[in-house]
Amino acid sequence: MKETLYEKDFYSWIYQQADLLRKSQFDRLDTSHLIEELEDLGKRHYDQLESRLMQLIAHLLKWKVQYWQQTNSWRATIRVQRKAIAKLLRRNPGLQSRLEEAMKESWSEARDLAIAATDLPDEQFPEICPFDLEQVMDENFWPTNKVEEDNEI
Repeated sequence: MKETLYEKDFYSWIYQQADLLRKSQFDRLDTSHLIEELEDLGKRHYDQLESRLMQLIAHLLKWKVQYWQQTNSWRATIRVQRKAIAKLLRRNPGLQSRLEEAMKESWSEARDLAIAATDLPDEQFPEICPFDLEQVMDENFWPTNKVEEDNEI
């Protein structure tokens, strides 16, 4: 069976398909693969949203649970991820409707990432995400630990 351009040289296939679109040669398009790739492109944007939320929530958890180790690096990661998520949503407003879903899907991995990064026992981390979406995205939100709150009284 002969390999198609799509199978042997994806990069060239993309530019060939773009050229065919530009020339309005729709009958020559590889529509089945084009549809597949367009859907995959949308999935990649969602995956990027989920991945950024995972990193952000993991760092917020570390900030809360391992408060004595808070660093400027953690602060920077939190700020960078918030800005990157906001930019991704500005560029892809359709993702806004899936933000809650992405946050829920990223929670388990975010927790595992924070546990691994801190080397603290699993029991130190909540089973359910202690932050809501508004807090996660709020540039002025910095989680406090219960011990810190008690000392402020």
